[in-house]
Amino acid sequence: MVRVTLPDGTPLELHDGATALDAAEKIGPRLAKATLAAKINDLPVDATTALRDGDRLALLTWDSPEGRDVYRHTTSHIMAQAVKRLFPEAKPAIGPALEDRFYYDFEVGRPFSPEDLEKIETAMAEIIKEDLPVTRFELPVEEAIKLFSDRDEPYKVEILRDLSDQSELVPGEKVSLYQQGEYVDLCRGPHLPSTGRVKAFKLLSSSGAYWRGDEKRQMLQRIYGTSFPDRKQLESFLAVLEEAKRRDHRILGPRLDLFSIHPEVGAGLIHWHPKGALIRHLIETLWKEEHMRRGYSLVYTPHIASDNLYRISGHLEKYDAMYRPMDIDGENYRVKPMNCPFHIMIYQSQTRSYRDLPIRYAELGTVYRYERSGVLHGMLRVRGFTQDDAHIFCRPDQLVDEVSDTLDLMKFFLSTFGLDYQVYLSTRPERSFGTDEEWAVATDALKETLEKAGVPYTVDPGEGVFYGPKIDVKLLDVLGRPWQGPTIQVDFQLPQRFGVEYVGSDNQTHNAVMVHRAMLGSMERFVGCLIEHFAGAFPLWISPVQVVVLPLTEAQTDSAAELAGRLKAAGLRVETDLRSEKIGSRIRDAELQRVPYMLILGAREVENGAVAVRARERGDLGAKPVDEVIRLLCEEVSTRSLTPKV
Repeated sequence: MVRVTLPDGTPLELHDGATALDAAEKIGPRLAKATLAAKINDLPVDATTALRDGDRLALLTWDSPEGRDVYRHTTSHIMAQAVKRLFPEAKPAIGPALEDRFYYDFEVGRPFSPEDLEKIETAMAEIIKEDLPVTRFELPVEEAIKLFSDRDEPYKVEILRDLSDQSELVPGEKVSLYQQGEYVDLCRGPHLPSTGRVKAFKLLSSSGAYWRGDEKRQMLQRIYGTSFPDRKQLESFLAVLEEAKRRDHRILGPRLDLFSIHPEVGAGLIHWHPKGALIRHLIETLWKEEHMRRGYSLVYTPHIASDNLYRISGHLEKYDAMYRPMDIDGENYRVKPMNCPFHIMIYQSQTRSYRDLPIRYAELGTVYRYERSGVLHGMLRVRGFTQDDAHIFCRPDQLVDEVSDTLDLMKFFLSTFGLDYQVYLSTRPERSFGTDEEWAVATDALKETLEKAGVPYTVDPGEGVFYGPKIDVKLLDVLGRPWQGPTIQVDFQLPQRFGVEYVGSDNQTHNAVMVHRAMLGSMERFVGCLIEHFAGAFPLWISPVQVVVLPLTEAQTDSAAELAGRLKAAGLRVETDLRSEKIGSRIRDAELQRVPYMLILGAREVENGAVAVRARERGDLGAKPVDEVIRLLCEEVSTRSLTPKV
């Protein structure tokens, strides 16, 4: 007899040799059908894994992130098997599950075509229909290397040899492999019990990808796909993808004349056009005004600094995204990847008393970080960006209040733009500075603040920065997609490394605590997020052009100019379209440019002191008095309303 304990503490008795799947069957046939894998004593395993007396058992279904990963990881193996059936010369590399999809990389003689993807889908459907058992087995690393060498799969061999070279495997240790039919893969698992458990899938795209993200290595072909437990969920996801394509900032940005990227200048470097720059200016103005209202001081710092600064901060040792140095008068300088050491220099320019604290410095500072070309993505992953950065220097007894105030500021900004969010508490990574006690104090301060504020959060183990834990905020757009956004970091390390001190009430010097924080993340990523969130249809207050005046005929040209003048005098951004095209064509052009309001003047409107109002996405609103329209437009702007007032 085997006795196991379920997550809620319920004991369960099973026969000797029973598996996790047997446990699910005993609880109920519906659960057995839904079980994809399991966790035994917190270790993810296949559902077919045998249980031992005293085990703690948790069953993984589609409702858990781990279960979804198992489902999609198995689908990636099915795809790789299909590719090998159709392209025997293909050499598989890696195929992980992602948040809502999966991919697999292959070395093949040419890029995959859309027709290839259709054939691969057909082969995948056949493998699923065959309902092949997915079985785990182990081999000593030397035998595994021989197996994959014999199968002419050099990328698996390289992975195994790297594991051995890096001493991640002790001599004689075995590695796990999975087999379904003729297909064998190196994988730690877990996987679904059989290929037939996959019910709905779709291959999404293919692209090039360097092996291990290194441009000097082999270019592989990557196929992306997704899978779901039923067709309805798959179709819903595909509909979201189609809507995401319609909102893609890389397409909308140039089309709306907001930004561009030029290969002559370099990848990952954004050029803000006048309309995009205006949006940025309006956001930055709000940012500056709100920070000064809340007790921050604005500062500006250099774009480059000596290696000595980054040596003290620890970035030379711990930070991998810095650009190579420039030799200036025999001394190495680098473009800055962050602003914090510079703000420390300002703090240290004079002696500080405990009465002076907290001191809050804010800077819209442009920084530069190396990103591999394969991960660059429009405005979202770039090599030069402007952080809405700030650093708070405070006493330990002020820390919780300062983090709390920072959370309140974050809520203000995100609510202003109508963005929902998810909060994560990122804890100590392996590569870090400081004592366990310091990290515990900093982590507890963040926990206390989140709990006091009633903010739900998820712990993200090991994802803190090298100098301290942090609160990470993922912005959720209108489609529910997460975007990296605000971050709040507590730091005891840099103050110690730089000697950031204050004179206490005891007349002794003490190390200050430093809080690093960004409310929007970066201007580039935030605006890119807004473009997609609003599909380019920005709220009135940040729309580059707020109103287009459209005279119906040439006879209303003077009246249109007069109306435009009144609107401009009220502080509104106005264009007048005097082209000879038909009114329908001019309306369509304004709608394509996502202009919030079109004011149409015909003879009747001029006579009555009115204007025919047409609103973006809402259509014809009828004739309204000019004074009323101007009043409502100004109210919509002044309140930064997310909903129309007219």
